[in-house]
Amino acid sequence: MSAPESFPIDKIHVPDKKRKALKQDVVDALAESILESGQREPILVRRDKDHYVLVEGLHRLEACKALGEAAVKALLISAEEARQRELPPPPPDPEREKMERLRKLRLEKEEAEKLAAASRGSPGAHAALRPRAESTSGGARSGAAKPQRPAAGAAPKQTLSDWIKQQERSGGRY
Repeated sequence: MSAPESFPIDKIHVPDKKRKALKQDVVDALAESILESGQREPILVRRDKDHYVLVEGLHRLEACKALGEAAVKALLISAEEARQRELPPPPPDPEREKMERLRKLRLEKEEAEKLAAASRGSPGAHAALRPRAESTSGGARSGAAKPQRPAAGAAPKQTLSDWIKQQERSGGRY
């Protein structure tokens, strides 16, 4: 970026969209600050034919206008840089964050179940901890075991919400 230069205030165009965000109390406070110590932070402008367009620094520009200044300290940036600054970051997607959190919880639950099964020494524990067999070129896994169904008298598998409640009761972090 280049060094700040002095630009004539009357040659700087403020887009209507930016002007709507103007807060007079902020302008007044900045004007007092500029009177005491001068303009410390330059505004950002981009060239547009025979004038400049304000990119950033509406309140500083208006404070300088209110003080009767003819020029303002500004940095001239390219149109590409201006576009990048004007694009707001995408808002976070709450549904995606929720799904990601649930996925992490599910993975933690599965890991905890594997460790619990291994510590109990159950017969299926070692198979659960073993990596799966690599698939062959035909698409079928060699030596693939059939999924085991729970015995008729076995307790049903624990749901994610049951596991979360169990973790909360035992003081575990989920």
